[in-house]
Amino acid sequence: MAKTPSPCIDVCKFKRQGHCIGCSMTKAQKSMFKQLKKEKHREAFVQMLIGQQSRLGKFRHWAPQYLRKCLKKKVKPIAEVRDAA
Repeated sequence: MAKTPSPCIDVCKFKRQGHCIGCSMTKAQKSMFKQLKKEKHREAFVQMLIGQQSRLGKFRHWAPQYLRKCLKKKVKPIAEVRDAA
């Protein structure tokens, strides 16, 4: 099975108190995700990110874009992403 892809949707503009306007990750979080090797850790990170987006607001565009990325990479997205889309 392929690994859960990065939550980054290739916007990468850090304007909201250091959070990317595309995915809500900070630069430190982007680096941290790259270091995660175990699938369960990558999935937990995406779940945490969905909660963070919910708290910050204005990230409705992320879930549909991330679903497309998962489809392109032939990875089944976690349920929380499907629910958010």
